[in-house]
Amino acid sequence: MKKTAVWISILLLAGVLSGMQKAPLKVFISVDMEGIWGVVHSDQVASDSRDYSYARKWMAEDVNAVIAGLFEAGATEIVVNDSHGGMRNILPQDLDPRASLISGSPKPLLMMQGIEATFAACIFVGYHAQAGTAAAILDHTISSGTVRAVRINGLELPELGLNAAIAGYYKVPVVMLSGDTATCRQARTILGVEIVTAEVKEGIGRFAAKLMPQLEARQRLKDAAREALLKRDKIPVFKMNPPLNFELDFHNSAQAEMPLLLPAVRRNGGRGVAFTSGDFIEGVKLLRAIIALAGVQ
Repeated sequence: MKKTAVWISILLLAGVLSGMQKAPLKVFISVDMEGIWGVVHSDQVASDSRDYSYARKWMAEDVNAVIAGLFEAGATEIVVNDSHGGMRNILPQDLDPRASLISGSPKPLLMMQGIEATFAACIFVGYHAQAGTAAAILDHTISSGTVRAVRINGLELPELGLNAAIAGYYKVPVVMLSGDTATCRQARTILGVEIVTAEVKEGIGRFAAKLMPQLEARQRLKDAAREALLKRDKIPVFKMNPPLNFELDFHNSAQAEMPLLLPAVRRNGGRGVAFTSGDFIEGVKLLRAIIALAGVQ
């Protein structure tokens, strides 16, 4: 009887451990292009350029390195959202077959389409610095031809901050970011020093960078992803609490005119507009609508 009881206990423990191992560990990846290893010029990220085919290959390779590290750390499901331009950059056959791909646009949450509260962690791959950042590859905020700056409650935010706040809305922490040196520095400043960053290049100017050796860069991405997922519980969620005052500065005064057709939008200086929102997601959607209108002149 004692031996039977022992075996029953062992079997029950094995069942518990098996159940624990099968607990879902979902990770969301938003992948942009300007911060991808190898990319140093706007020609490389434009779909009509001869250099684009190389950049989209590097994009898939960077994100695949991250995916490999995440699965090593115990991820059970990974969703990758293609987040650059028309959002059809990653060829599905080039992505690690264990991951799902969200491709195409328009999408309601754009760079963050697919994020929800069931994810344990969020990762940004290939991100870039905010507009006006020195020695940063292709620095801009959302639209290089339209937006000079975006502020929420007085804090200027790059795309990495806006998107991290979308993840935070669903209580999901951004645990890792990759890009150039300046972008990684901004991530640590805005999201906290706990975030794991993977620098794959050092900006010399807007169109020039020192690239780290390719194999070293991919290994760094893999190692950073594994480290970030394992320490996810120690990385805080980035949240913006309402009421939320959004301010947009454009490059010229004409770009501020069309957005004033929207009832909630008010003029904010010669080349800017502002509005207030009680919900972050609703505010971000209005922000994108305003940027679209600002480009209609």
